[in-house]
Amino acid sequence: MPRKKSSKKKTKTPEETQFLAEKDKETEMLKTKLESIKDMPEVIGYILRNSRSATIDAKDPTKIIDYAMLSAATIETAEKLVKIFQLGEAKKTVLEGNTAKLLSLSIGENSISVFMEKNAKEDKIFRNLT
Repeated sequence: MPRKKSSKKKTKTPEETQFLAEKDKETEMLKTKLESIKDMPEVIGYILRNSRSATIDAKDPTKIIDYAMLSAATIETAEKLVKIFQLGEAKKTVLEGNTAKLLSLSIGENSISVFMEKNAKEDKIFRNLT
C-alpha cells in the first residue's frame, strides 16, 4: 500500500528567516567582492560555496571540474592538518604549484577558493575579501 505524502510544510520562525537573510546578505557581499577580484588579470577564477549554494566562475570553463576538485581537496586537507597539529584556526590556505596558486579561506559559512597565476599577490586578494 503506497504511503500518503504529508501535506505539512515546515514554516520558518521570524528568527530563522532573519538569520537566513543575514547569511544571504553576507554571501551577496562576497559575490560582489569576488566579481571585482575576478577582473584582475592574474586571477584565473573563483569558487564560492556554502550549505545552500555554490558559485563558480573561471576564465577557462573546461577546467571547472578540476578547480572544484582541487578546491574541495585543499579545504578538506587543510582542516585535517589544522586539527591533527592542533593549530587553532587557519585564516587562509595557499597552495602554490609550478604555474598557479590557490587561495582558500572561510568567511562565516562561506568557503572561498581563488585560483590565480603564480606571480599574483595572494595577500592583496585576501585583504580585498576580508
